[in-house]
Amino acid sequence: MNTDPLFYRIFQERPATAFELAGLPVPEEGTYRLHAEEVKQTAFRLDGILLPTEEQSDLPLLFTEAQFYTDDTFYSRWLASIFLYLYRHQVNRPWTAVVVFPDRATDSGAIAPFEGLLRAGILHRVYLEDLLLLDPQQCADLSLGVRLARLVVLNQEDASDEARTLVEITQEQNPPRHYDILDLIETILVYKLPKLSREEIQKMLHLPTTDLKSTRFYQDVFSEGRQEGRQEGRQEGRTEGELNVILRLIRRRLGTPTGEQEARIRMLSSEALGDLGDALLDFHSPADLNIWLRGNGGFLKQ
Repeated sequence: MNTDPLFYRIFQERPATAFELAGLPVPEEGTYRLHAEEVKQTAFRLDGILLPTEEQSDLPLLFTEAQFYTDDTFYSRWLASIFLYLYRHQVNRPWTAVVVFPDRATDSGAIAPFEGLLRAGILHRVYLEDLLLLDPQQCADLSLGVRLARLVVLNQEDASDEARTLVEITQEQNPPRHYDILDLIETILVYKLPKLSREEIQKMLHLPTTDLKSTRFYQDVFSEGRQEGRQEGRQEGRTEGELNVILRLIRRRLGTPTGEQEARIRMLSSEALGDLGDALLDFHSPADLNIWLRGNGGFLKQ
């Protein structure tokens, strides 16, 4: 299961979750928004940067990462990306970094050179396996965001029960933009229960059909694409903006596309890109993207 887009969604919908998982002071609603940043002229990408609003100039930047596979170079790569970002953007405010691991076994990176960051409280490591040890009462005391993170690592049977509970909590509390949370719960189960269709999961959770186009996730991504098109001010610029939007949606919903998939997507016309944008809202896995590309003039291998 590719967890990167799931945690991107969790941190996007509830930025406070990153603070809660790390045991940091939780900011007020609306204080932070999640951004992704390509560090230009390098192979580095920062998938999660929580930026405070301009009015909150005294609050720190928060860099987030979900690391669900072993990588001996993880800390050096990620922290190099962070320091390069701080240099390129001439950041003049405090910062902190939070990495989420499924368990301690996955935390295989060389940490010795960066232990000073741990001792200083700048680098925080979160192990979701600790959340699996909590009893029902302790779980009930967790925030909604932390319970969503816990849902990602629960086994399939427990995840179904927990998802129903979270749906009930969300509907009872009716938080702002509650349909974003319901869509996120549904999406997590789509990843965890790949043999069930999205419609079957909606019925299982007694969920209404959610139009993803009305969620903040969709609106934020398409807003970025429209801005890129306006900056270019040319038809080819608008097409490039549309292409970037589609690739962002794919990365955040399905994970990073293969080189062959991206090459085929870049060959699509503006009209075909629009069709793909509508179609991918119903995609459950990268295999659905392959099927669509093969059925729309593609030449991907079976």
